[in-house]
Amino acid sequence: MQTTTLSFNNMHKHGELFPNMLRARHNTFIGRKNWDLPEADGMEFDQYDTPASRWIAVHEFGRVLAGVRLTPTTNRVGIYTYMIRDAQRGLLDTIPKDLMWETAPVASHVWESSRVFVTQDVPSKLRLRVQMALIGEMVASARKLGASTVLGMIPENSPRLARRTGIDCRPCGPVMEIEGSRSVVVNINLATKLH
Repeated sequence: MQTTTLSFNNMHKHGELFPNMLRARHNTFIGRKNWDLPEADGMEFDQYDTPASRWIAVHEFGRVLAGVRLTPTTNRVGIYTYMIRDAQRGLLDTIPKDLMWETAPVASHVWESSRVFVTQDVPSKLRLRVQMALIGEMVASARKLGASTVLGMIPENSPRLARRTGIDCRPCGPVMEIEGSRSVVVNINLATKLH
C-alpha cells in the first residue's frame, strides 16, 4: 500500500492515479451515495479541484483505496473560495449556512480537507490501516504546505478515529443531516504535532 500527494505539478509522474482517484470519488459519492455532483467520463469533480489544491491517494497496484482533497482557504476562483466557507456564504444549496459556529477563516496556515473517502471494496480488516495511512499523509502534506490547522466536514463519528490516531480534532459546528448522512465540521489542530 502506498500514499501519494498529487498536485498539478507532479500528477504527470503518477500515470493514471489522478483520474483513478476521480473515478473512485465518482463510485463513492455518485454511485454509492447518489449525490448530485458534476461528472464526466466516470469521474467526479467540482469547482474546488483547481491547481491550488492537492489530492492525497492511498493506492495499491493502481487501485485507489482512499482519498482526500486539500484546498487552501486563501484560494479564490471566480465567486468560489473553499467548500465550507462557500456553504456559509450561501453559495451551495446542499449544505446549510450554519455549518460552523464562527466565521470560516481565510488564512495561509488554514487548509480545508474535503471529498474524504475510503472505497467500499476495502475489506473491514484493512479499513483502519487505510484510514491511518490517509490521515498520516494528509497531516504530513498539510504541514509541508504550511498549515497548522485543517478544517473538514466529516461523518459525525469520525472524531473518535482521529483521537485514536493522536490527532487533535474538535467539532467547530453542529452535527447536520446532509444528503442522508450526519456530518460535522471539525478543526484539526496540527500545531501541537509540529516538531
